[in-house]
This record gives sequence, structure tokens and C-alpha cells, in this order.
Amino acid sequence: MATIQGVRSNWLLKFINTVIGIVALAAGVGVWWFGWRPLPQTSGTVAAPVRSAVTVQRDERGLPRIEAATLEDLLFAQGYVTAQDRLWHMESLRRAANGTLAEVVGPGALDLDRETRSYRMARIAERQLAKLSAADYTALAAYARGVNHFIRERRGNYPVEFRLLAFDPRPWRIEDTLGIGLLMFRTLSSTGRMELQKAVLLAKGDREKVEYLFGTRGGEDIQPGSNAWALAPSRTASGRALLANDPHLQHGIPGTWYPVQLRGGGLAVSGMTIPGIPGVIVGRNERIAWGITNLAFDVQDYYLEQLDPATGRYLYKGQVLQAELDRELIPVKGQAPVEFRQWVTGHGPVITTVGNRQAALRWTAAEPEPFSFAILPLNRARNWEEFRAALASFPAAPSNVVYADADGNIGLQTMGRLPIRRRHAGDVPVEGSTGEFEWEGMIPFAEMPSVYNPPSGRVLTANQNPFPADYPYRVGGNFSAPYRARQIADRIGAAPKWTAAATMEVQADVYSGLSHHLAGHVVAAWERQRGSKPQLAAAVELLRGWNGQMMPELAAPLVMSYTYQHLRRMIAEKAAGQPGAEYSPDIGSAHIEALVARRPPGWFADWDAVLLRACEEGLEEGQRMQGADVRKWRYGVYNQLTVRHPVLEKLPWIGGYFNLGPYPANGSSTTVKQTSARLLPSMRLVVDFGDPAGAQYHLPAGVSGHPFSGHYKDQWRAYQSAEGLPLVAPAVSTLVLQPAP
Repeated sequence: MATIQGVRSNWLLKFINTVIGIVALAAGVGVWWFGWRPLPQTSGTVAAPVRSAVTVQRDERGLPRIEAATLEDLLFAQGYVTAQDRLWHMESLRRAANGTLAEVVGPGALDLDRETRSYRMARIAERQLAKLSAADYTALAAYARGVNHFIRERRGNYPVEFRLLAFDPRPWRIEDTLGIGLLMFRTLSSTGRMELQKAVLLAKGDREKVEYLFGTRGGEDIQPGSNAWALAPSRTASGRALLANDPHLQHGIPGTWYPVQLRGGGLAVSGMTIPGIPGVIVGRNERIAWGITNLAFDVQDYYLEQLDPATGRYLYKGQVLQAELDRELIPVKGQAPVEFRQWVTGHGPVITTVGNRQAALRWTAAEPEPFSFAILPLNRARNWEEFRAALASFPAAPSNVVYADADGNIGLQTMGRLPIRRRHAGDVPVEGSTGEFEWEGMIPFAEMPSVYNPPSGRVLTANQNPFPADYPYRVGGNFSAPYRARQIADRIGAAPKWTAAATMEVQADVYSGLSHHLAGHVVAAWERQRGSKPQLAAAVELLRGWNGQMMPELAAPLVMSYTYQHLRRMIAEKAAGQPGAEYSPDIGSAHIEALVARRPPGWFADWDAVLLRACEEGLEEGQRMQGADVRKWRYGVYNQLTVRHPVLEKLPWIGGYFNLGPYPANGSSTTVKQTSARLLPSMRLVVDFGDPAGAQYHLPAGVSGHPFSGHYKDQWRAYQSAEGLPLVAPAVSTLVLQPAP
């Protein structure tokens, strides 16, 4: 009997081991088939429709260096190589730009597609295509051919995301590149929502208070602009000019930026671009370097139309006009297409209602202006004059662009199409029927803020208002409070000479002037009203010894985060005269801090009581989340960072592997290193003209968008520790695109 049982036991064990082996083998085959098989070829030879051989070298982190004899071959290869690494990223960007996400992911993306189509970006891209010069068309077409060569070459072997969502990519078009540019434009210039928010607060509120809260100056508007600055040779250890840039954008995997080096056809440039767009958007060539931050100037206005939504007839300057009816079918995976209808007046598409009025959105990106693809002229620029000439025709979102060159010059130039408003400020929706509030052209480029070789030896931009108080045109926008700019300026001034490594440490700075200053006010209010709220004693002691660093292991940053949220709500409700008032301008924190410091009459009779009540309500909220003992709170539990892959994270059991995090994060919205559930420094780049590596950089994740690539998230540790990686490094592989016979 024992022998029989032993045989049965051995048989069962072998059976189980066999099943486990088969499952493991099947899993391994599946991983190879869907994960490793789509990885790009990085060595050897590939036949391609190029005029002469093109070489693609990659360094140990996968960064490509492309060399070609002609510009067309160079851009063809850039399209091909970018698709090798980021085809799914490019696909998701173009679908986000043209409103076709629901076609591949289902009804959950339908609202996003409706919103995108309401901006008419696909139609704008078609209009831009028709305006391209022959040279621009040739360049963009070469890039598209490179993408399409890869798509054809890899038919049936696309990245895993295509397999999971069960579709193949369509051929790449020039309109797709233009659409991605418009998507970035929209992301960086959606100021119209602030008009709607302000209009709601004005409806029942105190006009003077609301106007104060929406002011465009933060009390200390240092110099024009996410973070960028340049230092003259007198301020650097190398004795050469230095430039730093770290744009703050919504995070995800793959990351926003794709690093590349391009040489040939009149280009010798390296830096960062966005997958789907040829050339280099931020970087350097042999003579100059540049970095970009969002200007946040108001380039959108809502016009209240006297429009019959049934017929599309509307009144304008005493005449009855007919609005255009946009009708489109939005494809939706798993169900019938959904119709999208929208009236378009002379001001733009009717996007929303304000009260009982239809509101049309006017946006500078949709204006019938000349269009040119100015990235390549920028990449070729060799001095300040050529740099400014390229920016004068740049069709991107309004920006501040920092400059440095090999001769030691530094500068900063504002660029973009900025509307001239003579009869209104653009801060609330205006009457559209009278024609009284039309734009009067665009501010001339020659009259935009510009700084060249200032005596201070530095230029600095951190999204704050760059326009002087006596600027001849109306200025409006969602400018940032001055905390980041102030901290960068203080750090620069604290050291006589700067290196690339030290500069990256500044980019990772997590001191919050807002939270630190408000903490001082809370402590002072407690001292003056000691005993009125004894339940705050432990929190006040934490704040008393805090140095303003937003570190994950501390409790004080969390106390102030909750306190500020409740203080902001109380101030907004006071101005609006109603509970639940929404108030979220980027510059709002500076206005709130100024109110607390100056305590003007007409707001609150007892500011100390208001501060302590905000702190008390904040503690009550925090205790529900992290327990009664405030000394055990941890900011990193509240400020958790997870950088997500939108498709692969949904896989059962293994989805979390494809994300970064969750990590307890440092920083806040008012620190040089902006960190939140939504925003992250999207890359860091420091160009020192004395650095033989060309520049130092890192990404939050990695160069590749393939989840099974060794370069999918291999830069995370360097990013977290603010360690620079060389932009120019020895090659470890070489691929040759060889002319097809």
C-alpha cells in the first residue's frame, strides 16, 4: 500500500512539475513573442529608400546618434529610429490629437475625443499642411516616410500595446506631426478655463476681491518663465556659458521627450524632441544652446453668441449670419460610431455655455496666420540674430526661450502669437454679437520681452510674468507665482561658480517659500492666541522647527499642505460670497500669501483666527488619512508618485511592473522640482559649453517605450538622484540604413 501511495505521489509531483514547466514555457514564449520580438534592430544593416548609407549609433542607454549625407535622409532616419523606440507613444499622441482614442480603447475615451474635436485640431492641421513651404513639406514628408518604412517592415510584429488593443497602426501622415504640435500647443495654452472660473466667482462675489485674486502679477516677477536659466562665463567653473532647462509636464510612461543627435544635411544638433516631430525642440548645436518654458500668456477668449442652437443663425454687428455645422462620426471600439455636432461661428467653435448663452472659443492656434515649420531654422541658428529670426516665425505655444552660445553670450526671448486686446482684458467671456471686443492683430515680435547679455550675468525664467508694468499692450495669462524663480535666483547668487552637476542639484531643489512663509504666520498666530486652540500645539511645534524642505519623511510639509488648501478655500469663498468657490490660478498662492502678510481691511476681522482655523481644519482632514498623532504623519504618504503606463498597467497581476512607483515623493507645486499627482519635471538638460560630453541630461524613465527593453526605465535612479548622464557618449552598437538595390 505504501509503495502504491509513493508511486501515486511521485506521479502527481511529476504531473504538477510538468504543468508548471509547460506554463512557464508558454509564458516565456509569450514574453518573447510579444515583448522581446518587437524590440528594435540596433546593429547590422537594413535596406531602406535612402540616397546613401545612413548610420545610427546608440550609446549604452540607447540614445541614437544619426549621421546622413542629406537632410532628407537624416529626417527619414529620424522618423524610422523614433518609430523603432516609440511607435506606440507616437500612435497614442496622434490619436489624442485627432480625437480617435475611443476607436481603440472603447467608450471610456469618448469624452476625451469629444473635447479634442471641439478644438478642431485635425482641421487646423489640414489648413497648416496647405500652407507649408516646399522645403517644409519635403522635410516633414521625409520624416513620415521613415516612420512608414518601419511600420511596413514590422507588419505583424508591432509593440505589445497594439497586440493588446488588437489593431495595427495606419500610415503616418504629415498631418499627424502637425497635430502633435497642436496637442502640445493646447496643453500649454488652455487659459480659457480661467475666464470661466473667474466669471463664476464674479457672478455673486465682491468684484474688488475677485479681481485681486486673479491679478497677473505675483509681487516679485523676477525675469521671464517650467524652469530655464543661462549663466555667463563669469558665473561658471568652466569659464564658458551654461544653460539649464527642466520643463514640467504631465507625467506618464513613455515620457514626453525623446533624446537624439542629428548630423548631416546642414544640421549638427543634439537634444530633446517629442516623438512624431522631426528635428530637436530643446538642445544645442555646435554654436548655440536653447531651452524653453511656457509663457502662459492668455491666447484664448470666449465670446458669448446670440445664436439659435437649432438653426445655427447668430447675430453679429446687426446682421444675421449662419454658423457652420461640424458633423463627424467618432468611431468607438465595440459599438456603433457616435455623432459629434458643433456650431462654428466667426469667433470659433461653440464649446460651452455661460448662463443661457452659447460661448465660442477663439484661439490663436486657429487663426489664419502664415505657418512655417521653424524647428529646423532654430536647429541651424548660429548666433543671437539667427536664433531670434527662427523664433519670430515659430508656430508653437507662446514661450520663453533661454539662449547661450559658444562665445559666452546669453539671452532670453519671448515668442508666440499674442493677441492685442484694446477693449477688454480677456479675463472673462465677452459679448460676441456687437463686434466691439475683437482682437486687433498680434503683438509684433520686435516688441516682445527680450534680454541679451544682462549685467547680472544670468537670465532666468520660471513661468512668472515677464512683462514690464508699463508694457504698451494688455497682459493676461495664467502666470506662476514667483517662488521657483526666487529660489533659483537665491541659489545662483549663493555660489560664485557653477558646474553642470551643481546646476542639476538646483533643478532638484524642494524648498517651498510659500509653505515655509505660511508656516511662520501660523506659528506667530498661535503665539498671539496661545490657549485658544490647544489641539494645535503639536503641529505648531513641528512647524516651528521646520526649514521649508518638502521632504517625504517629514510631517510639517503635510500640515502646511492641508492648511493651505483650507486657507485657499476660505479666501475664495470670502471673495465669491458663496461656499464651494473654485479658485486655482497658478499665481493664486502668491496672492494668498500677500493677503496673509498684509492683512488688508475688508477681508477678515481676525486673520490670526482664520489661519488657526485653516490649520485646525487641515489637521482634522489629515487625521482621517494618517491618524491622530500628527508627529507620525509622513508627507510622502500624501505626495505619492506613480508614473503609469496607460495600457500595460491594466494587466492583471503584472501590470504594476510597467509603472514607476508608487514612491513617496518630495517637492510640491511651489518648489523648483515641481512634483504632484499630475506634474513632474519631464526631463533635465544642462549644457555647459566647456563640457566635452556636450551636455548632461536625464529622463524620468528611459529612451525606449518598449516595456521589455533595458532602456524602458533605466534612467529613473539617475533622475531621482539628479545625476547627469552624458549627452554624447561612446557608441555600443551601429545600425546602417543601406540604399535598397
